[in-house]
Amino acid sequence: MTRRGPLLLAGLLALTLPGRAAEPSPLFQPPHRPDPPAVHNKAWSVNPIDAFMLARLEAAGLAPSPPADKLRLLRRVTFDLTGLPPTIEEQDAFLKDDSPDAYEKVVDRLLASPRYGEHMATDWLDLVRYAETDGFKADDLRPEAYRYRDYVIRSFNADLPYDRFLRQQLAGEELEPDNPDAIIATGFLRLWPDEYNAANLEQRRQEILDDVTETTGLAVLGMTFGCARCHDHKFDPIPQNDYYRLQAFFAPMRSRDDVPVLDSKALKDYQSRLAAWEEATKDIRNQMDALTAGKREDARKNALTKFRAEIREAELTSPDKRTAYQEIIALMAEQQMDRAAKDAAAKLPEEQKKRYQELEQKLGAMAPHRPEAPPTAMSVCDVGPQGPPTFRLQTGDWRKPKNEVTAGFPAFLGGGEAKPTPPAGMEGTGLRSELAEWLTRKDNPLTARVMVNRLWQHHFGVGVVATPSDFGAMGEPPTHPELLDWLAVEFMDSGWSLKHMHRLMVLSAAYRQDSRIDADDSRCAKALEMDRDDHLLWRARRRRLEGEEIRDAMLSASGELNLRMFGVSARPKLPDRISSYAWKPDAKPDDQNRRSIYVFAKRNLRYPLFDAFDEPDMHNSCPRRAVTTAAPQALVLLNGDFALERAQHLGADLAKQFPTDDAGLAARAYRIAWNRPATDDEIKLAVKFLAAQTTALHSRDAAVADLCHALLNTNEFLYID
Repeated sequence: MTRRGPLLLAGLLALTLPGRAAEPSPLFQPPHRPDPPAVHNKAWSVNPIDAFMLARLEAAGLAPSPPADKLRLLRRVTFDLTGLPPTIEEQDAFLKDDSPDAYEKVVDRLLASPRYGEHMATDWLDLVRYAETDGFKADDLRPEAYRYRDYVIRSFNADLPYDRFLRQQLAGEELEPDNPDAIIATGFLRLWPDEYNAANLEQRRQEILDDVTETTGLAVLGMTFGCARCHDHKFDPIPQNDYYRLQAFFAPMRSRDDVPVLDSKALKDYQSRLAAWEEATKDIRNQMDALTAGKREDARKNALTKFRAEIREAELTSPDKRTAYQEIIALMAEQQMDRAAKDAAAKLPEEQKKRYQELEQKLGAMAPHRPEAPPTAMSVCDVGPQGPPTFRLQTGDWRKPKNEVTAGFPAFLGGGEAKPTPPAGMEGTGLRSELAEWLTRKDNPLTARVMVNRLWQHHFGVGVVATPSDFGAMGEPPTHPELLDWLAVEFMDSGWSLKHMHRLMVLSAAYRQDSRIDADDSRCAKALEMDRDDHLLWRARRRRLEGEEIRDAMLSASGELNLRMFGVSARPKLPDRISSYAWKPDAKPDDQNRRSIYVFAKRNLRYPLFDAFDEPDMHNSCPRRAVTTAAPQALVLLNGDFALERAQHLGADLAKQFPTDDAGLAARAYRIAWNRPATDDEIKLAVKFLAAQTTALHSRDAAVADLCHALLNTNEFLYID
């Protein structure tokens, strides 16, 4: 029977045997800070993390691995904290620094680097299924989505406390209405896959609510709440009622794409200047509106006909008489109606069209006097002070409502009814603010545990709980439960500082261990026999670079990496067969070579290099990327234009630096690609290759490019020890 077999059998018995109740999981109790255990090899420990790790190893009769050498550790921590390789200058500086705190200084430098936030954002964006398009058939562009990505990067770089980071994303417009970043943060609630032109708006709204509820449960609480959408959860203590009570926090929510991301003073100034421009152009604009009014009305009426009678009734009901539910549905319908009416001017008769164009020219002449429109965010707000009712749905079907439920917290995590306070000066319910407050309370059993487990996974390859978004019965139990609790409390006591936790983890002796295994060594042989999967972490785990890291490392090696931060996404060159469908590449190669975090995230067509190296599909929350070994990976690196062009660019640079010195050129190439000095044998092999390839190709430049191409395809380039 597999390891999951007993858990599955226990779950089935709990469902079928009357009166049998599962014991509550200790993970569902508030975390407490245990004392670090006593260990024999006290000299090995750097901080309390090591005591917890070493106690388990000593109990099993195992010993940790020796520390990794300086350059291997530098490469590991630099990639882990910034997603980039260490430069030759950084390598040399670390090798020369013999002070006791040399490594600590490296860690502090990396945590202070802007590259830190860019790298750490990738994990969070995977969790929240970030994309810049809708998905589904149309896969429409979301032009302001990138602002949310930039918010995440800024937040990590500023070490925004994690509790505030969550509160801003769940209810930023209520909690910090004068903070533009908090408005952008609510883009978290707008990242669902969508089909904007769907006719069944009731179903569309329910699917949106289901997606937001499930993603919040997975990302923040590490629980599979979505399993309780149609029925009581089969294995975890989440009844269907609790699923819909959680969903009720989001029920009043409506989309906004028109919110200026300005503070109140700047917004007031803009509105004042805009009012002056509108007064000056009122006559022109009124004439233009009068010309298109009929066509716009016809287009809106025609668009309305595709909806069901109930939707048409909601739209035609006076706004002051609509129920909250009708208001949400009507707003969704109006988005499609407004879209249909956009091209009204193009449908005018020729004489009217000519007059409209003349007025457009007059209005255009006034354009210099119009204040520049402020940036807007993809955000949310509540539909009003009273939200629509939420019902438990039979089999999750929006057409089969059962009992009405009110917003409340899951019983297995303490339960209780929500008692929201409507935000001052706003027409909101305060429900999402109440949810955000509950999620970030220090006695919440899961929020801190789940996040520190994700950080542990980032640095050690596997979380203390190996199923980072499933802390329930079907997930893996924690390998070191006391350590998980200690980390969770330390995280909260540090002011929810993510940088503090990263620093603790990478400074630990456990993190600094070597990853190499010598089967002839008795220590390794015993560890392999007892713990082949390294659950007790007796060595560091080797890992392959992710697709984004591979691309950035190649651009860094070739000297082409553009470190410009933020703004509209980069659109790199694509294979000819798909470029017309996906996107038109940026005109400037330098713009195409920005860091991978800024590459356009299109749901229905991922960048081919990322796709080959297991980028998630962006439709669902991804807590841990798959790591596959497949033929397309070799093909995209050996035959793909991107890798070849980077090798040619690196080769051309090296050939200029070393016009006649093949040994010096080879040494430099190895150092750039592998982040360590080459051995004498490796240099001799490269020199021999260059000589043979130069003869075969009648070109030293081509031979150098081939050497660089080979190095960028090696495991030592693609893996971190």
